[in-house]
This record gives sequence, C-alpha cells and structure tokens, in this order.
Amino acid sequence: MGLRINDTIPDLTVETDHGTLSLHDWIGDSWAILFSHPKDFTPVCTTEFGAVAQLADEWEKRGTKVIGVSVDGVEDHKKWKGDIEKVAGTTAGFPIIADAGLEVSKAFDMLPAEAYLPDGRTPADSATVRSVFIIGPDKQLKLSMTYPMTVGRNFAEVVRALDGLQMSAKGVATPANWVPGEDVIIPPTVSNEDAKAKFGEFETVLPYLRKTKAPT
Repeated sequence: MGLRINDTIPDLTVETDHGTLSLHDWIGDSWAILFSHPKDFTPVCTTEFGAVAQLADEWEKRGTKVIGVSVDGVEDHKKWKGDIEKVAGTTAGFPIIADAGLEVSKAFDMLPAEAYLPDGRTPADSATVRSVFIIGPDKQLKLSMTYPMTVGRNFAEVVRALDGLQMSAKGVATPANWVPGEDVIIPPTVSNEDAKAKFGEFETVLPYLRKTKAPT
C-alpha cells in the first residue's frame, strides 16, 4: 500500500550528491519537499530543477528543505547540476538522491514493488517517478501530487500549497485559490463560541462556512 496523507514517511538512508543522508535526520525540525524525476539529463526535469533552485530564498523563508530524487547515480547528478545551473542562472544547492536501486521510488509508491531498470532504459521505464511530496516537521506526509513527463510542474503552486499547509497547522483551513493575506476558514468542528474566543470576529457565509482573518 502506498503512502497516504498523515502517514509517517519511511526513514530511509539514501546516497546523494551531498553524501549519505537519513531522511528523518535530514528533515529535522523543518518542513521538507521531496520531488522526483525519472532520469537525469531530461528536458522538462532540467527546467523543473532550475525552478526549484531559483526559489531557494522562498524555501528558506518558510523553514523548508528541498531534496530531489532521480533514478541515476551520484556522478550523473553532479554532472547534471551543471546543466541545471546553466538553465536556472543560479546555484542548485539542494541534494539529489541517487535512486538507481529504486528504493525511494518504491517506498513512496511511485513504482510497483516488482519494478526494475532494464538495460538501455529510457525515462519511460520510470515515468511515474514524477511526484512532489510535502512533509511536515513531524515526518508525516501532508500533500502529494504527480505529473506526467510532458507537463512541467508549477512550483508557484507548490509554494502556495506549502503556505496553505503551514497556515492550516494553525488550526484553520484555506478556501479555493487561497494565497497568504486572504481570509481563512474556521473548521466546522469549532463551535461559534470557541471560534469567537480563538479568532475574534468572523463572517458566517453559510452555517458550515465561516471565514476569519488569518492567524499570525
């Protein structure tokens, strides 16, 4: 069975271009984003890694670490980073896991347990390794999304989703298309009396839809 929301991610020991890491130790008390790719030196993935590199300041503002996964080896990763940095125009300072044995891809249910990499493989052999996982400081999976190889990921949406998750950790929910600065939703499990005590003023749109200013 694959990972579900609020499952604790496996504490795998992985090889990266930054050395050997334990996923749980590496996350520490931070939020984390693990984003995966089917192969090094592929066009869409190169632009995506570049986009992640360009967002380094945004990840830091949010107390979030990022780590890539690709089913090639460490030496390939180091060479590929040269291309990534050329496309991005900045340093790619995050680690990339070398998942040639598919341990991470299988543990995160991106590939079936019986999957293997054939000789002369192409990205199509690991096409479903195209996911984003947002993980909380409690090491639990908070959000996942998977894309096909031909559609580049929208990392502005990943940042927005991360903002929403960090806001919801304060005991609220976020409406459709929410961005920081907009009102949030008070969960139905909170009574009006408790909502008043916790959030102050709020707007009742429907009996089950109440909005309030985002807590700081």
